[in-house]
Amino acid sequence: DAGAVLQASDFGLEPDAARDQTKAMQLAIDKAAQTGAILLLPGGLYIAGNLEISKPVAIAGAAGAARLILPNGANRIVHIARAANVMIEGLSFDGADQDVSDRRAGLIAAEGCPSLTIANCRIVNHKGNGISLNSCSGAVTSCEIAQVAETGIFALDCTGLEIAGNRIHDIGDNGIQVWQSDKREDGSIISGNRIERIAGKSGGNGPYGNGINIYKAGSVIVSGNRITDCRFSAIRNNSGSGVQIIANNCSRLEEVAIFVEFAFEGAVVSDNLIEKAGLGISITNFDHGGRLAVCANNIVRDVFGAQSNPDTQAVGIAVEADTAVTGNVVENAPRAGLWLGWSYAMRDIVATGNVVRNSGIGIAVSVAKGAKKGLIANNLISGAKEAAIMGLDHNTPATSDLSAPGARVPDQLMVSGNQVS
Repeated sequence: DAGAVLQASDFGLEPDAARDQTKAMQLAIDKAAQTGAILLLPGGLYIAGNLEISKPVAIAGAAGAARLILPNGANRIVHIARAANVMIEGLSFDGADQDVSDRRAGLIAAEGCPSLTIANCRIVNHKGNGISLNSCSGAVTSCEIAQVAETGIFALDCTGLEIAGNRIHDIGDNGIQVWQSDKREDGSIISGNRIERIAGKSGGNGPYGNGINIYKAGSVIVSGNRITDCRFSAIRNNSGSGVQIIANNCSRLEEVAIFVEFAFEGAVVSDNLIEKAGLGISITNFDHGGRLAVCANNIVRDVFGAQSNPDTQAVGIAVEADTAVTGNVVENAPRAGLWLGWSYAMRDIVATGNVVRNSGIGIAVSVAKGAKKGLIANNLISGAKEAAIMGLDHNTPATSDLSAPGARVPDQLMVSGNQVS
């Protein structure tokens, strides 16, 4: 009956048996789906893999005490295909560090599944992805994902996912990836996750090594996450429009901590705290249509550049087009506290009410050929070693200190009301 509980032992499953129990587990899942009952696995170890779910079903274990182990020759433990309202809760999934023929496969994999719930699970020791979702909606919450060679959670062409309260650590390439095949609305919310030690083992200059990676996915909210020790970025948004990156706490990032790049329109980066990164915040690629942003009320301190990428200079916040930079505090940025524009990619930038302390240049602004208008007003700049405000042509100084009395300010700029000490 619906709402009843099926015991896995009724189908011949034995905790801690040394044999492969895939057939008995599949029989139990099918029966639970047929009857609408909850399948309950008692504590213990079960060797089972390539399990198939194609109907609504609920499978539960007690606080992760039930461990499913990947058998030899299997790519995944559970595959869910075109089934709505599937719930998996309280189970541990262990890949046993076995080689798999498909490294994109997750220990849990789902495709075409509305209202999918994966909660309070543990996914570990896999040579592929931890969880792979394709064209799904629903929630992945309160899970631990660790020692995974590829990506912790990889969501492709999904809509309205909630990815919240998970602990994702010691991952080979990326912590969470939310991707779309083509630019379109996604609407996922990625919040309250703790993401640590993302290695970027596949190399490159940014596709790997990110705590949270968004690609072509619009209207995504990334909020309240704690992200540390990533080979590249804490949060990287590539070509996602209408994305909000809010109130995240990010430390020890080897490249750009928060990166908004390529063909995006509309991004809010606010109330984040960044400590010890190659570069703090970069909102860039006007040459690819990247434009329209607010960068406000962030704290960025102790940036150091990046030896692996000469383009990653020790800059607190760098922006390019149609952007308001307001109310930020930047401290200890050896190259520049704020960097406004790059070459001709400089248009309609406002920098007001920021505090910049102990930088090389306080505020650097592009005055190269083709650079457009900017307003630099009412900022407090303290301890700038080279200049408080300086125009540059690419990396080359092109003006004197524009904050100095009598300085000739280029026609494209308005500079007023800044306090310099």
